[in-house]
Amino acid sequence: MNTLLRKGLKINHLRLAAALLTEGKLTDAAHTLGIAQPAASRLASEIEAIINAPFYHREGRGIALTAEGRALAIRADRILNEIGDAGREIDELRRGLTGTVALGAVTGPAIDLVLPVVRHARIDMPDAQIEIEVATSDHLRDMVIDRRLDFAIGRLPDDSTASQFDYTPIGPEPMNIIARRDHPLMRAKTPISIESLLRYDWVMPPSGAILRQTVERALRDLGHAPPLRVLNTSSFLLTLAAVGQSNAIAPIASAVAQIFSADGQIQTLDTKLELAVDEFGILTRSGAHLTPTAQRVRELVNDMVKQHRDT
Repeated sequence: MNTLLRKGLKINHLRLAAALLTEGKLTDAAHTLGIAQPAASRLASEIEAIINAPFYHREGRGIALTAEGRALAIRADRILNEIGDAGREIDELRRGLTGTVALGAVTGPAIDLVLPVVRHARIDMPDAQIEIEVATSDHLRDMVIDRRLDFAIGRLPDDSTASQFDYTPIGPEPMNIIARRDHPLMRAKTPISIESLLRYDWVMPPSGAILRQTVERALRDLGHAPPLRVLNTSSFLLTLAAVGQSNAIAPIASAVAQIFSADGQIQTLDTKLELAVDEFGILTRSGAHLTPTAQRVRELVNDMVKQHRDT
């Protein structure tokens, strides 16, 4: 049997350890657990006896976990989350494919993949609730790690944190340049030259965003500097409003451009600038076991990806 269990480690010890990961005071951790501070202090003392090492030390007006305490707390948080996931899975198995699935996606795949999947899921699993988060890849990755999302469609980080994810590649995300319907460039000879594009204001995400980096790299590869006049915004709605009400142009995901060009107000430009954001795919926590409902939604995403590749 595990040494810690043999020494008397219990769920309440794990709950306190996990609470102290986020709370800087023992009183706050006790409040989170719904117990009195003396009870929390007693649990902390029992933990120290079990691990045979200090659990925390005083720091200013609060406390800080020791190296041994933090090691236990990180594992405790993981164990408690796994127990929670087990309860959720058991409940879904008992009731069939029901429950809530939380998934995220960057903008293009949210339109191109997730919305069709939701339509299929409404038929396949009428009692399931699907929550969708549309955000940048870095935000989605944080939500996957924090278990706020079952899985996400985004980009794998290019650093050591990539090992925190299981990843199934899908492919690059094509982009288009858009403008309002009666923009002067609509009358230009096609394909529109890059010099012509650079005469106008651009609407793009802030510096460092992957879409911004993609545009600037594509221009640089063709011997051009980035646009001089740029409205920086991460708001998709503001991007559409700016393009629709001015001579500004903007790069957006092709899937999104197709949707919003359907009413004729926004149009894609036929340009010499070929754009595609780096490969995206399906991200789950490394080693995570999806609930039956979440797994079924993921299978529907895989089916939709296959349909796109076959057409």
